[in-house]
Amino acid sequence: YSFCTLLSPPPIKMPPALVTAMYKFVEIEDTEALKSKLCEMTTSRGVKGMLLLANEGINGTVAATVEEMNDFLKELKKDDRFSDITVKHNTVDENPFLRMRIRLKKEIVSLGVPDVDPSKLVGTYIEPKDWNGVISDPDTIVLDTRNDYEVAIGTFQNAVNPNTKTFKEFPEFCETIDKSKRVAMFCTGGIRCEKASSFLLQKGFSDVLHLKGGILKYLEEIPEEQSRWNGDCYVFDNRVGVTHGLKPGSHFSCKACRMPITTEDTKLPSYQLGVSCKHCIESTTDAQKARFRERQHQMELADTRGVCALGSEASENKKIKEQNKQASRETQKQQREEHEKLKRMKIEDDSKKETK
Repeated sequence: YSFCTLLSPPPIKMPPALVTAMYKFVEIEDTEALKSKLCEMTTSRGVKGMLLLANEGINGTVAATVEEMNDFLKELKKDDRFSDITVKHNTVDENPFLRMRIRLKKEIVSLGVPDVDPSKLVGTYIEPKDWNGVISDPDTIVLDTRNDYEVAIGTFQNAVNPNTKTFKEFPEFCETIDKSKRVAMFCTGGIRCEKASSFLLQKGFSDVLHLKGGILKYLEEIPEEQSRWNGDCYVFDNRVGVTHGLKPGSHFSCKACRMPITTEDTKLPSYQLGVSCKHCIESTTDAQKARFRERQHQMELADTRGVCALGSEASENKKIKEQNKQASRETQKQQREEHEKLKRMKIEDDSKKETK
């Protein structure tokens, strides 16, 4: 052991984190006061993540240790408005969030259509165990209400992709749907479907269903061998995507634009760690790329020195580099195998010539 190694303190093993997605459509008049209260409640308990508040309700994803999270939720549910708030939990190795942010918004889900109130009018909930039967009906329109970059990494079999960049484009897409048809819709955790189903019912659709608890609840409860889900489910934190059993998926995020990419995408000429990928290579300026390149350089220096420059982002950066190394090893293996194959073919050809 070197002198430095002997003096270095052992790595601190952090307790697992509980990631909790939550939402509720409920009338909130005192959004400013509630924001201040939530700031105190989360800060005092080490809860990190993002919460959105609007007059129509609350929505967000937060993470903390199991004890801290349970204490936070217990305090939150003392408010009668949130006593039955919808929550979904997932245990991960470390907190995927760097800080706590609470924002005031016009809508907790931005549809851009006034007077859509899921607390008064909403579609029919379908339990995950009954979902396969619903979407197997050929006369049912299975509708993915998420945005295009989310759909791109995973969706249900035979689902319709509305090809929207934002949820505000969803109402225009709905003009193309036959109102006489049954519509079964789904989203990540259920909240977008609550608003989307309310909107469709207001527009005159009569038979509107939606997956209760969203894709995440389906992946949590339905065994993979029975599943109609293909790919990863995009999530809005450092996990990027999850699959059956809510296990980590095969995607990670480009550090420049945050879009989901795979190990295969890192082999493309457009990819440079922390600087660009196939999604953003054309959309960022040279000045932005230079700034991203310098940021990446600083993070690598911090890794080398054993300093965590950006919290969990630095550890994710290390994970990506390992994935890149693995991709490089796979490429080298393929090249060696191809070289050996060509070598054997040459030996066989030479042998045939000698025989003649």
